[in-house]
Amino acid sequence: MITSRRHFLKGLGGACLALPLLESLAGAQQTVPTRMAHFYVPIGVVRRGFFPGEENDIIPEGNLGNLMHSLGKQSPYFSAAKLEDLTPTLEPLESVKDKVTLITGMDRTFQDGTDVHAQCACCYLSSAAPYSIGESAWPLDRTLDHIVADEVGRKTPFRTLEFGCNPHQDNKESIYFDNISWYGTGHLAPSIRHPATMYRRLFSDQLSHRFNEVTDLVLEDARAMKKQLGRADQVKFEEYFESIRMIEQQMTRLESMRSTLALGDLTEPPEAYMPRGAFIRLMGDLMVVALQTGLTHVATFMVGPERWDTPTMFDGLFDKPRSHHGMSHDQTRQIDDLLKVDRFHMEQFAYLVQKMDQIKEHDGSSLLDHTLFTYGSGLGDGSTHQYNDLPIVVAGSGGGRMRTGLHVHLPEGTPLANLWLTQARAMGLKIDRFADSQGEIGSILTG
Repeated sequence: MITSRRHFLKGLGGACLALPLLESLAGAQQTVPTRMAHFYVPIGVVRRGFFPGEENDIIPEGNLGNLMHSLGKQSPYFSAAKLEDLTPTLEPLESVKDKVTLITGMDRTFQDGTDVHAQCACCYLSSAAPYSIGESAWPLDRTLDHIVADEVGRKTPFRTLEFGCNPHQDNKESIYFDNISWYGTGHLAPSIRHPATMYRRLFSDQLSHRFNEVTDLVLEDARAMKKQLGRADQVKFEEYFESIRMIEQQMTRLESMRSTLALGDLTEPPEAYMPRGAFIRLMGDLMVVALQTGLTHVATFMVGPERWDTPTMFDGLFDKPRSHHGMSHDQTRQIDDLLKVDRFHMEQFAYLVQKMDQIKEHDGSSLLDHTLFTYGSGLGDGSTHQYNDLPIVVAGSGGGRMRTGLHVHLPEGTPLANLWLTQARAMGLKIDRFADSQGEIGSILTG
């Protein structure tokens, strides 16, 4: 039966697939929703590879911690220009640079007394002013994703979804190092860290894990429904099912690899040898499907934890697992390798941006056009632990509310919360302030 609401296909055992919004199934009044997602990268970046104008900075030998304010400072003045020549770390965005905006110059304020890495992660989407939260050692309040979901998540199956790409079990750090989503002070919104677990949460009930492929269970219903669709929607329908099938196949391969590695005699945990890019992209594919089908309109995606010394296998970069955190504290000797890691993370972000741009909505626009997808880190530089000049890239226009294709450099001291306020309002919230914000970033708004 044709319906204007999101359609679900169900198969034996309760397995189900949510369909993207198809023109043939959408009522005349149906509008394309705006989504918000955050792609968090730990431990900052190597500034000379990321920030325009800092390519020639030379990092001397010595105590890098004392150089926090002597290196890597952008101009203190406002500027906005077309995003043209990309720095080495940003080059993976070349094909979609007209759909992204680089925002530099935003700062956060560190609250003394807590670990610099933990605070930069757990307080990233909170941005509460230092010492404003009396019952906590952390300036940690309800995070942006949940505040936005209070408004836009009322009718979605999941108000928010939290994705984590840290499957390691040898956790020596606290939860504050490995989570950016919080219901409120001291109340963690735990992330799901395994593709199979997230897949079951999105598409299955407690019985469907007995079956290998959810798509097999719903094909009969799908074939009957397909007859109701127009030609363009039939193509989208086939593309969607093929994407789900590819997710299942990739998940099967990774799970098989994990099982094989667990039987080996390894010095590190099996997870250290998993192909990192494939893992991140698979989790990212699941996030995109959830946004595409309206299972949620708000998601957070944490690429890795802060200050975890567990080594990771970065696909094709190194011949053995490496510790990102350990490398960051030896930047003078390992800067070339760190630059490779930064670019690797940007490649994963670019993959998801491109994927979202290729998914068409029923009105002819793309999923990316109706999303605010933000790449960012809580540190401006992982070696100096600086909280100023944070690396931020926003992809998508949020349904035409945001300008794209720009490099916007904000005046020194502009709070990161100004961006969160701007995004919250673009998502439909009528709020005067967010955390320590001082106002919207008008230069990225279309009107």
